Amino acid sequence: MKCIFTTAVAIFFLWGCANDMDVTEQEVQNNNSNTNRAIPQSGGSVSTARSAGTKVMMQAFYWDVPSGGTWWNTVSGKLPSWASAGIDAVWLPPATKAQNGGYSMGYDPFDYFDFGSYNQMGSIETRFGSLAEIQSLISTAHSNDLSVIADIVVNHNSGGSSQSNPYTGGSTWTDFQPASGLFARSYNDFHPNNVHTADAGSFGGFPDLCHDKTYVQDWLYNNSNSIAKYYKNTMGFDGWRFDFVKGFEPWVVKNFKNAVGGFTVGEYWDGNAATLETWANSAEASAFDFACYYKMRDALANNDLTQLNGDMLLKRNAYRAVTFVANHDTDEIYTNKILAYAYILTHEGYPCIFYRDYEEWLDKNKLNNLIWIHNNKALGNTTYLYADNDEYVARRNGSPGIIVYINNSDSWQERWVDTNWASTTIKDFTGNSAWEPVTQADTWVKVQAPPHGYTIWSVK
Repeated sequence: MKCIFTTAVAIFFLWGCANDMDVTEQEVQNNNSNTNRAIPQSGGSVSTARSAGTKVMMQAFYWDVPSGGTWWNTVSGKLPSWASAGIDAVWLPPATKAQNGGYSMGYDPFDYFDFGSYNQMGSIETRFGSLAEIQSLISTAHSNDLSVIADIVVNHNSGGSSQSNPYTGGSTWTDFQPASGLFARSYNDFHPNNVHTADAGSFGGFPDLCHDKTYVQDWLYNNSNSIAKYYKNTMGFDGWRFDFVKGFEPWVVKNFKNAVGGFTVGEYWDGNAATLETWANSAEASAFDFACYYKMRDALANNDLTQLNGDMLLKRNAYRAVTFVANHDTDEIYTNKILAYAYILTHEGYPCIFYRDYEEWLDKNKLNNLIWIHNNKALGNTTYLYADNDEYVARRNGSPGIIVYINNSDSWQERWVDTNWASTTIKDFTGNSAWEPVTQADTWVKVQAPPHGYTIWSVK
């Protein structure tokens, strides 16, 4: 997430930065004025088991997508073609009303239950559209067997009114009275409070939710009308992307996921693979593989493909690794970006494609080809065969498996490699090479790759 902070007369402003359980109308006993409010009925399609995590995820937004309430419809129109290409999940931006209303990218959350139906924060719709439009998006996704991943921002809040705060001796912007009537908050629910002064980390000066408070836990995942259960059972979301998880303990993600199930990934922005692994294991969730991202960035920027042999979460625990080449916050792989996609779409982990790369900036046909190879050929564990400044070769050992050959030099390259196929005709499934060599009886074969390109070989 991205943000800038200003004091307001000062308003907080962000640029941008398993169990299935039925929702009921029962009243929830807690210590706030919104105890007995009924759950607003969305009519969204209820989520069922889908394949998120097995194919390829699409990040279905970028920073500052067009405002004006058109984005949900834009995404809806693309869902059938994405599904046909081999996408199995779409990650949406934070979908509820934030402090900056119809201009907000959603990372300054105010009312977790307003999907574009209440007149507050200066608008009825969110930046992305109305409640009816996101309902339609989710329904369309499900009819195309796509999972829908909700972006969950629970480290901080924004848009509260000023109130006297006995824990600070002054006033804080911690009086939240959302129009939905659900999850009202006060200074008791933020740091500092009577439990402790801080948790793992605050963000941008915004009021920092205290996850050790029972009241906060109840509204996040314990109550029958909690965020987790409402999003899953009423709206129909299938999984969760947690924002800025450095700001709170991993058990928060674990408890949320355990309350409703679903694919879960956290944004732990750190290039240390061991740190990512520790967080993922503690949260019992996947993590975005920033270690892989930075290795790819350095490999391509410095003309040193040996970086691709470095430590990454996908090599420590591929089951927990969500790999990516760019996202709404960071896009530092400028040169030969398609080679980075060739890497993540042929290696272990769960690849995520960035909307603008797919729809605007790169060759969609090449990306669709790589998605098909990922879903149909790139199986099994990985053996790393060769790397130098310009060349990188690896083998996936499943059935049928592949040989991927990445060449970042200015000329065609050839190399003998050891395959898993004896006396077998193979071909390049990218179409970049017309060779159809036959592997030797000892499984070795010569393959080639074009300049600043790649080939991916498998049985014909």
